[in-house]
Amino acid sequence: MTAWPAEESLAVVDFERFRQTIESETGIHLSDAKRGLLVARLSRRVRALGMTSLRDYFEYVERGGDPVERTRMFDAISTNETRFFREPHHFEVMTTRIFPRWKALAARGDRERRIRIWSAGCSSGEEPYSVAMALLEAFDADEWDMRVDATDLSTRVLDIARRGEWPARKAADVPEPLLRRYMLRGTRSQEGVMKAGDAVRGIVRFGRQNLMEEPYPMENGYDMILCRNVLIYLGHANRVRVVHNLLSHLAAGGFFFVGHAETLAGIADGPKAAGPNVYVK
Repeated sequence: MTAWPAEESLAVVDFERFRQTIESETGIHLSDAKRGLLVARLSRRVRALGMTSLRDYFEYVERGGDPVERTRMFDAISTNETRFFREPHHFEVMTTRIFPRWKALAARGDRERRIRIWSAGCSSGEEPYSVAMALLEAFDADEWDMRVDATDLSTRVLDIARRGEWPARKAADVPEPLLRRYMLRGTRSQEGVMKAGDAVRGIVRFGRQNLMEEPYPMENGYDMILCRNVLIYLGHANRVRVVHNLLSHLAAGGFFFVGHAETLAGIADGPKAAGPNVYVK
């Protein structure tokens, strides 16, 4: 057996081929500094397939004989950092400003008792389940028709999200009252596992969506779209493209959330700031 090649063994021309394919199909931009990350993540797939080089792996994927492996390649280079109630100020905006407004409008007969929210880039599910818990706290599920659509590029993290199971240490990110009401603690063979309860699972729906693939098979008129900590991985032109497409699915007066390090300045002129990293259409 021979040692796995060092990072510098991936020729510049080979890295550029990977970079172009990944960016054109997923929008994810890999800077030169990400060369080592690409090698580290894809080397596992090379070994799993019994190959000897990343060049052979690229040729295999490009031939298109195994579309599943192409998806696995994109899974491998995706970054899926997340946690429950990440960026708490966003949930404060929802619960103190947006949800009360929706309730007041419904009480006056100026909107339906129907809520549709899209978590675009949902990772392993912590974000949409957090939104679902916030909704259930604010609205009577018997009176309101609520749904959170959650999508991601990665099939790997979507499998976790659909199961709705995480290490019990994740419970530290969930406020205690919500933890008791909406999450289950594993016992015996499930010791050390936290699982989403039926109430939150009932209003979250998962599906794979590459935001670079158009048109999106989503309904129009979402009340809220969260695309947080996704745009930072895209080049500028692809940010503009993705935001434009997402906004086309947002209702007038709907809210658009981006991550703390993201902005719509220079990307979309229509939406107006409604809070830190929150915009209204």
